[in-house]
Amino acid sequence: MLRSRLLSLGLASSVALILAACQDNSNPTAPDAVPPSDRVQASQDADLPPASEFARQVPGFGGFFLDRSGNPTLYLTRGSSRAPAERLLAGYLSSRGLTAAAVRVLEGRYRWQQLERWQAQASVEALALSGAVFVDNDETSNQVRIGVENLGAVGQVRAAVARLHIPDEAVIVERADPIVQVASLQNVVDRPVRAGVQINFPGFLCSVGFNATSGTQRSFVTASHCTTTQGGVESTPYWQPLRSTQPTQIATEVADPVYRKGLPGCPKSKLCRFSDASRAAYINGADQALGGIARTSGANNGSLEITGTFSISANDCAARGGCLTVGTRVNKVGRTTGWTAGAITNTCVHTGVQGTRFAQLCQTFVSAGVGGGDSGSDVFQVTGTTVKLAGVLWGGNSGGTQFVYSPFGNVTSELGPLVTH
Repeated sequence: MLRSRLLSLGLASSVALILAACQDNSNPTAPDAVPPSDRVQASQDADLPPASEFARQVPGFGGFFLDRSGNPTLYLTRGSSRAPAERLLAGYLSSRGLTAAAVRVLEGRYRWQQLERWQAQASVEALALSGAVFVDNDETSNQVRIGVENLGAVGQVRAAVARLHIPDEAVIVERADPIVQVASLQNVVDRPVRAGVQINFPGFLCSVGFNATSGTQRSFVTASHCTTTQGGVESTPYWQPLRSTQPTQIATEVADPVYRKGLPGCPKSKLCRFSDASRAAYINGADQALGGIARTSGANNGSLEITGTFSISANDCAARGGCLTVGTRVNKVGRTTGWTAGAITNTCVHTGVQGTRFAQLCQTFVSAGVGGGDSGSDVFQVTGTTVKLAGVLWGGNSGGTQFVYSPFGNVTSELGPLVTH
């Protein structure tokens, strides 16, 4: 989310920071490809014959895969010849500098066609059960593999398989994480809207900081500079993810205190606040995912795929500057760089905003990745299975290795009491 004109921030100590908002003129990033299972190394070439061709040309065929070392491995039922498989695989092996001797043959109990029939039958029954995740004709085991979310579903799945007269030894039932639809933090139509996803206001992009209820008004908090005018309410409209793709407005700016002179620590030539934060009220209150932060696959890995949700269970203290000390590890999720994490390096820093008339007082610096468009992102501390909300990110250094955020206490001192979970 880079603006067409790049706005930059500056510390009083002259460290350059980059503000984070950008134009709606870049193509949203598509979801990343889902990586192959770690049980099998997938072939990257198109010259491997499909399983249907193996089943047609190789009597006794029960499955083909590459093992963890990349060795071609074949299941054949007892008494079957490997010669038909070697002929079918000749081109595939030759293109890799291999001979037929490289093929490992394992004894299989079941033919591929039989496993396919059992897979189809088991899918109809098992996937109708709560907790079932997948049913696979597993070429690595010469069995039907069924994934379930929890062990409580195993008995039901086994009973369903028994009703179908599928041999018990032909089926593996194992725990598996549920499969969800994946989307980018940038291009997802997120309803209800979670923190961390992209929002669009006229001409620019930012990130949802966190959902919050003020009185009875369901809202989200983002950066003050993620409004038409930084400081002061102009009723900025918001869309999610983009007005061009989802033209229904989701929220309107309702709170954004003006910047002013005379605050302790504020330079005479500057206008100051203690938080670069604003609040927008949802037009449809049901769009608010209170307490939810979009979660990607891991911190600092560059992924923008949403794989789950962080749940806020607590907020940092209401004191100005917050209660998280230097060395504390905190996280953020934003539309540009996703989930990044690192240690707090400085607290309650008065921060000049280079190229503007503004200064931000008593801010927190973190040694973690950031990019243009991450402005407004939630900042939080992971505490076991839930998270503690720490504040709102609004800037970072020019190298993208340090971000700056307004602590939660600063935000509520200016926006008023907020219910966040």
